[in-house]
Amino acid sequence: MIRKARMIVDKDYTAGAIDERIYGSFIEHIGRAVYGGIYEPSHPTADDMGFRRDCLDSVRRLNVSIVRYPGGNFVSGYNWEDGIGPKHARPRRAELAWKAIETNEIGIDEFSEWARRANTKVMLAVNLGTRGVDAARNLLEYCNRPGGTYWSDLRRKNGYEMPHNIKTWCLGNEMDGAWQLGMKTAEEYGRLACETAKAMKILDPSIELVVCGSSSPLMPGFPQWESTVLDHAYEHVDYLSLHTYLDNLEDDLSNYLAKSLMMERFIESAIATCDYVQAKKRSKKKIMLSFDEWNVWYHSFEANSKTAPWQVAPPFCEDIYTFEDALAFGCMLITLLKHADRIKIACLAQLVNVIAPIMTEKNGGIWHQTIFYPFMHASLYGRGTVLRPIITSPMYDSKDFTDVPQLEAVVTCDEDKKEVVLFAVNRGQELVADCELRQFNGCSLLEHVTMTSDVMKATNSMEFPEKIRPYRIDGAVMQGGTLTVRLPQLSWNMIRLAFSDV
Repeated sequence: MIRKARMIVDKDYTAGAIDERIYGSFIEHIGRAVYGGIYEPSHPTADDMGFRRDCLDSVRRLNVSIVRYPGGNFVSGYNWEDGIGPKHARPRRAELAWKAIETNEIGIDEFSEWARRANTKVMLAVNLGTRGVDAARNLLEYCNRPGGTYWSDLRRKNGYEMPHNIKTWCLGNEMDGAWQLGMKTAEEYGRLACETAKAMKILDPSIELVVCGSSSPLMPGFPQWESTVLDHAYEHVDYLSLHTYLDNLEDDLSNYLAKSLMMERFIESAIATCDYVQAKKRSKKKIMLSFDEWNVWYHSFEANSKTAPWQVAPPFCEDIYTFEDALAFGCMLITLLKHADRIKIACLAQLVNVIAPIMTEKNGGIWHQTIFYPFMHASLYGRGTVLRPIITSPMYDSKDFTDVPQLEAVVTCDEDKKEVVLFAVNRGQELVADCELRQFNGCSLLEHVTMTSDVMKATNSMEFPEKIRPYRIDGAVMQGGTLTVRLPQLSWNMIRLAFSDV
């Protein structure tokens, strides 16, 4: 017996406007993300600066809006001055976060140029682990002042006449984590973040600042950490960061696909905490969220433990994603969009080679993982406004969750393109969904793209780069304002419809 679901979509029932930065990503100096990833001067496709053109093409294909850099744990021990000036004079450093050798061939100048070539923007993190206010304000001066000061003139001397004009900045990374160099208590970090934010906004009032929230929803200090930090920094920052990674270490598919519900509770608790502090301070300002690390991450744990330390760019965190990972990933992506009213920035961690949708081979080819496609679909077509559909779906219980909806979905409406797009994950057996579209005149189906597989552990690879890929599916029927569509069992789906004003 085929299961059925029902969805009511009304143009006036909006969740929030989509900020394009929700389709951001992340590149850290870890493993082969930079060296051997975006940068490989000996590669046949390398451009004049050593950046792989094939990699740039893939990043542009994803339509990535902003990229967080240079970390991550890396930033908490990073001296940004090591990465500027003549390359032959830059120091090689023992990098403590990932026990590697950092050559500093790529720094803020080169990365800013890479971002321009990738048609994206930079979200820059400052070191509040081993450093503080002075290094942060100097870096901002180097990047954003046109000239006439020491650090801005040094940038010009280094060959970058125009400022990088970076507008989004992270005040450190995961400062509540015991693994972090310079870990701090909430009181210590809140004070430092506040003073750093004040100095940076004096220098450039146009920037936006992201303050560190808890490193995951499982941290024992959550949400008290957020409350304490915001008590100090609320009026000087613009976003609170959240990080979440999902795994299937127990190899329980139904439970794995339900774990995005934990992510949803994390978001709702963080919003409640921000609003509590706003009420407590009687502030007119509303803090938004930056979900600047999110992904599936667990496949590489064993391989990482065997990696010899103190190498230059060793393979590290190179998860090879399965089809079931793409489903969990799709659920996370939908969860972010459902909260577009408060989540204005989100960064898929990471972009190339390290827990990434894009994989490269040294002096060789490039291929796309299973998670590449849901991100691409959302980034290309999930624009405009998020609508809040009313969904009636079969439910199931798993080991850790009850009342898990089989249908996980969100709807976006792009008034400029006159498109309404449904993104959906079917967590179970084949499902037929009736979608009632209210206030959408002349609605017609453009395409239904799905991604499914009979083998949950199936992966893509250099040898078989399209073993798992999306394809168009027929059979959807539009009649009397209702779309009836079949969602294959255990599938990711994108359904695009056109509408008119009359």
